[in-house]
Amino acid sequence: MTDKELVALFRVEASKEKAFTLLVKKYQQQLYYQIRRIVLQHEDTHDILQNVFLKAWSGIDLFREEAQLSTWLYKIAYNETMTFLRKQKKVYTFSFLLNDHEESNNQSIENQLKADPYFDGGEADIKFQKAIQLLPDKQRIVFTMKYYEELKYEEMAQILNTSVGALKASFHHAVKKIEEYLKKD
Repeated sequence: MTDKELVALFRVEASKEKAFTLLVKKYQQQLYYQIRRIVLQHEDTHDILQNVFLKAWSGIDLFREEAQLSTWLYKIAYNETMTFLRKQKKVYTFSFLLNDHEESNNQSIENQLKADPYFDGGEADIKFQKAIQLLPDKQRIVFTMKYYEELKYEEMAQILNTSVGALKASFHHAVKKIEEYLKKD
């Protein structure tokens, strides 16, 4: 079913629940991995994804179809992920003040990955994920959208409300920081 057909189903009250089920089936996996690459934890990802679909359910009537449905959903996922990250930073601020930030963060990332039953990567994957997680939020999101999702800069610009030039610069800086981190040790 095309996105236009899905949206049309949403517009009819009798088929709204069916349309939502189809929407979830179509986009659940893509959105899950977009979020997961940023927050790492399965439980956190699952919670954020539920919020994304709740916002989609309540906001579909406002969807004007000026952008693709996938772009609209990515934008909701981005906003929900950023909200989650802001809340997490507030929680961890005090512990970072007490400990060496980078070392504490690295250990936390490694522990999270190793404890996660859904993570099946080796030491190289852990180091790569550490490098990604140490990026500033915007660079991390731009990097994951470009590297993993293979989104075009134009689509990312719509999702993130920024210019293509700014995205290219963020991606370039992210790649350089990851390369530097991977060369350490």
